[in-house]
Amino acid sequence: MLRSTSGTKRVLLVLFALLLSSFFVLPKQSRGFLHTLATPLGQVLALPVEGLAALDRSVRDVWEGHLALRKVHEENRRLRQEIRALRAQNAELRELASASERLAALLEFREHQYPQTVVAKVIGRDTTNWYRAVVLDKGTRDGVREEMGVIAPTGVVGRVVKTTASSSMVLLLTDPSNAITALIQRTRDEGIVEGTAQGLARIKYVPLLSTVRVGDRVVTSGLTGGFPKGLPIGAITRIDKAEGDLFQSAEIAPEVDFSRLEEVLVITSSSESPTPLTPADPSSEKRS
Repeated sequence: MLRSTSGTKRVLLVLFALLLSSFFVLPKQSRGFLHTLATPLGQVLALPVEGLAALDRSVRDVWEGHLALRKVHEENRRLRQEIRALRAQNAELRELASASERLAALLEFREHQYPQTVVAKVIGRDTTNWYRAVVLDKGTRDGVREEMGVIAPTGVVGRVVKTTASSSMVLLLTDPSNAITALIQRTRDEGIVEGTAQGLARIKYVPLLSTVRVGDRVVTSGLTGGFPKGLPIGAITRIDKAEGDLFQSAEIAPEVDFSRLEEVLVITSSSESPTPLTPADPSSEKRS
């Protein structure tokens, strides 16, 4: 009984000694063990950490790129607006330059050819099918009256038929209601020029014996008011001569392009003939 008790005590003392020795020895061994274990474990744990860091950098780069693209987009939008504004300004300047050139040419034409005229701009066109007419920005307060002739540098435009204080309506040469006395420049045969339904003009009451032919020029005769003698009307494109008729007629292509008409001259005095562009012959002055 006593032996078993003493044996048990010795076992317990041995165990206690082992436990105590392990207490002092285990920390040093555990540090080595943990150090050995930490290297692969740290590498394994580093993978997701590095992945998260790379993802963060990618997200940051994408966001910064988005901000940069947005800034570029805004800059492009602003530049496009500036380009549109510059194009509009350029078109406006081109239009002003074109108008200035036309007006300068018209004023030069007026000065040399028809000083007794008023410069007017076309501000409207007849929108109905009843008349072929244009509206001018000059009226009675500018000296414009009904029945005055209207011309362009290329030829006859029409006649004033209605006026207000600040505007006037011009019946075009191509309107069937218009009638202008004219003559064929080569043959000197006279007739009446009227408009046609096709937007052209026709000279009527040409004598049957006239040698008129296609290509002949037609000018104003100056026999009626509104137009002086010798203003271009157009060129003959077709001759109509039927058997049994007392007169022949001919179709005329007007000199003026009415679809492009923008500025005109209103003749305030038709008593003077066009002033020649070339100076007079000195010999004729001596004879006179």
